[in-house]
Amino acid sequence: MFNTIEIDRNKLTIMGVQFSNLKILESTANAIGSNMFEGFEPTSKGVEIIRDYVIGKITLSELIKFAKEKSYV
Repeated sequence: MFNTIEIDRNKLTIMGVQFSNLKILESTANAIGSNMFEGFEPTSKGVEIIRDYVIGKITLSELIKFAKEKSYV
């Protein structure tokens, strides 16, 4: 079963998480969508973490650490 997530391109938000521009929003949405096919169930916190990785605010090592700690829940 495939679930949908709330994406508002006008307000530049995914699940209520704000983005600075449409390009970053779409890149993040694509990353989330790919992971959803593998069973990932996104939360607002998870969207924030992925957004921060996409914009370079956190490193790949930090992203992996958050995933292992299940910080996205």
